[in-house]
Amino acid sequence: MLAVITTGPAAAPIDEVRQISNFATGEIGTLLAEALVTHGFEPLLFRARGATHTALPDGALLREFTTNHDLARQLEKFASTRAPDIRAVFHAAALSDYAVAAVRGPDDSPVSVRKIPGDLPQLHLVLEPAPKILPHLRAWFPGAWIAGWKYELEASREDAIEIARAQLASNHTDATIINGTAYGPGFGLLEDDQPPVHFATKRELAQFLASRASTFAKSHK
Repeated sequence: MLAVITTGPAAAPIDEVRQISNFATGEIGTLLAEALVTHGFEPLLFRARGATHTALPDGALLREFTTNHDLARQLEKFASTRAPDIRAVFHAAALSDYAVAAVRGPDDSPVSVRKIPGDLPQLHLVLEPAPKILPHLRAWFPGAWIAGWKYELEASREDAIEIARAQLASNHTDATIINGTAYGPGFGLLEDDQPPVHFATKRELAQFLASRASTFAKSHK
């Protein structure tokens, strides 16, 4: 049984030496891979190069990615040949909401060099929405049990849960994991119209998700 995991922080390059990223560590990907191995899966871990948690469990395979575009390209290519073998997909990567469309100097003129000078008095970045991956996963992996993540900071707990539930419905996934300060400590797992199931730690969540994927895989041979 094959399982796909995405994890870590995607990058939005500014020039060849600078980028916009986030604080995701990639730890949940390692914990998921460990748990999936114990349930008989061969996990394929798509991990961002900027991840600081770089352990790779025995029995797991690794592919690295940089940007949203890079990850999407790799997943679509992998799905074109192996989709029937994929029984579970865990999309935990912290992708970029925006990509750098243009860099402009203090006089608003375009800056198009490999390394932006470090002595400019001002720099303007033009950002545009980056491509999303979650909406494509069901088409790429139609026979898989698919879980996505939703990270919310400023909503109330009830609103955060409803936002996660809306993501679950709109992307045709099987589960959404909600976390962040809006949800509070730990993680909530949403499936269909069921109340959220709470997990205190990443390890507890990973073990449950692996078990859930194993049950699905065995019932859909």
